[in-house]
Amino acid sequence: MRILSILLAVCLSTTACQPKKIKKMPIAKSTRHLPKLNPDNHNVAFLIMNGTYNTEFTAPFDIFQHTQFRKGIKAMNTFTVANTLDPITTFEGIRILPDFDYTKDSIPDIDILVIPSAEHHLDTDLKDTTMLDFVRKIDKNALFMTSHCDGAFVLAKSGVLDSVTSTTFPSDIELYRKTFPNLKIKDNVLFVHDGKYITSAGGAKSFEAALYICEYLYGKEVAASIANGLVIDWDLTKVPHLILQ
Repeated sequence: MRILSILLAVCLSTTACQPKKIKKMPIAKSTRHLPKLNPDNHNVAFLIMNGTYNTEFTAPFDIFQHTQFRKGIKAMNTFTVANTLDPITTFEGIRILPDFDYTKDSIPDIDILVIPSAEHHLDTDLKDTTMLDFVRKIDKNALFMTSHCDGAFVLAKSGVLDSVTSTTFPSDIELYRKTFPNLKIKDNVLFVHDGKYITSAGGAKSFEAALYICEYLYGKEVAASIANGLVIDWDLTKVPHLILQ
């Protein structure tokens, strides 16, 4: 026993018997992948934030992205902008990595701004002066400013709808009138096109408003082709709408 104790003491006193320290490996930084934008295309930006509703984001995104597979037209680049590069979480729980942070990044010129509805477009989002200033900035040069559902509240709060007619989510029409009593507001339609502003009732009907823009820019044949590719029964004459351009 005495010999074993001596051997154990000697072992513990040597570095060979000491536990090896594990080297901490540096944490690899994630690489940012910017979207590939064709300089010959229209740039279409989707303004997203926590609480964005899936359909009002994905419906127009699907329609516009599919223009890239049609020949002979000036197709659309689609990308997202937010006030962060951290993942945003939609109302339904999908996490999305924004392409650009409009508070810090140099953003490509935006031809079409899409504002999907979000959970707080009726309250706290309307106090976000940074976001509203961004909308006003884009409005100066954009070809189209579009909204779906309560996204119209953001456009209205930014002041860009003051001289045009607009619409919003059907059950929020009265609140829209109360919040913006000086606006010209149309109900019982799925979308309104007045000047460069296109506002829609939202929900699944966001597809119709987006297809209308395609028909306006590219003609009936291209719009019908995109609709067929997404199994949508598209006929503008059957869609309640108002065009005042």
